[in-house]
Amino acid sequence: MKDRLSQLMDGELDDKSASELIAKLSHDSEGAETWRAYHLIGDLMRGTAPLTAGFSARVTWKLADAPTVLAPGRIKPQPRQWFTLSAAAASLAAVAFVGWMAFGPQPQTPAPVAQAQPEAKPNVVPLPPAANDYLLAHQGFSPRVFIAPYVRTVSEQVVEPRK
Repeated sequence: MKDRLSQLMDGELDDKSASELIAKLSHDSEGAETWRAYHLIGDLMRGTAPLTAGFSARVTWKLADAPTVLAPGRIKPQPRQWFTLSAAAASLAAVAFVGWMAFGPQPQTPAPVAQAQPEAKPNVVPLPPAANDYLLAHQGFSPRVFIAPYVRTVSEQVVEPRK
């Protein structure tokens, strides 16, 4: 029996054999005492102090005496007076503004209509000769790609600068 207990503690038994041995321990007082002694030896070798007598009973009694909190109390929100006052003031100002614009005094004379200026001739700035090559090379970075990738520039408009 002692060999089987040490095999159980070391994890050398399969699940079925371990279950059978544990079931036997509940009926065999000598085997149960050996089991406790092996565990006490292991605890001392690891440096963990064994629990004092009655530890489980003391923990159980303290848990039974502790109050049970089923749900914590609800936290009452603090009123935000400054926020409600500023919101009320803003609403009142908006209503007053709309009322003034709708029912306030209206000007009796119509406002002058803006006169259209005669169209000025657009100022055309000539592009340098290498601009077409640059624009064609960088068209992939443009948000509006409208030049086909294999199109060649065949003509160029030259504008004389104004004097």
